[in-house]
Amino acid sequence: TDNNKREGRRRNFYYASHTKSEETPVMVEPIFDYQFRLILIGDSTVGKSSLLKYFTDGKFFEISDPTVGVDFFARLIEVSDGTRIKLQLWDTAGQERFRSITRSYYRNSVGALVVFDVCNKKSLEHVPMWIMEAKRHIEPHKSVFILVGTKIDMEEEREVKTEDALSLANFYNIKYIETSSVKGINVEEAFRSITQEVYDKVQNGEFKIEEGWDGIKSGYSRPNHSYNIMEAEPEKSGFCC
Repeated sequence: TDNNKREGRRRNFYYASHTKSEETPVMVEPIFDYQFRLILIGDSTVGKSSLLKYFTDGKFFEISDPTVGVDFFARLIEVSDGTRIKLQLWDTAGQERFRSITRSYYRNSVGALVVFDVCNKKSLEHVPMWIMEAKRHIEPHKSVFILVGTKIDMEEEREVKTEDALSLANFYNIKYIETSSVKGINVEEAFRSITQEVYDKVQNGEFKIEEGWDGIKSGYSRPNHSYNIMEAEPEKSGFCC
């Protein structure tokens, strides 16, 4: 079954062929320099899960069940100077009945993708509420926000002008990017942009690793080993009420 296949996937590990028998792969710790924890917030049905699944799986799923509580994904990427970052990605439910669950995931996040649907003007109008709520629960820790508009492939149903969304982003002094999970437009760029911004702030000392906070963590590095590394499939798990 699909569930069994998902459960059987390799989770957040690399495989190295440095053993005596090349036919027997050895599981080793993933190699990365930092771990950043990011959260996706926004109204229900704006496309948060589709955005995340395209980023982690590289494809669009026609059928996507509503998120119940919180879903978890992970992926490794490299920033501009080649530093390897492991992203912990938390997809939150937008429904009010799950709000008490999702709030608990804000505190340990160093970045938030605030997602709205360009075909739903109300979802943009609710962005200030989402940003205010996230900031309230993340503080006193610092974080990066990015405004993400989805479903730009549905141009004939568009209700939000690019300049209006950009104006709101400028008000909050955050970046804005428009995406399509159906066509894969700017999905990679959205996650890379926020990751790069967090990394830059770590580099200039504005953001720091703090004990007891999971927003930023140092990674695993094994400079004394030379491995033939193959990246595993992104890890996924579901959390519900």
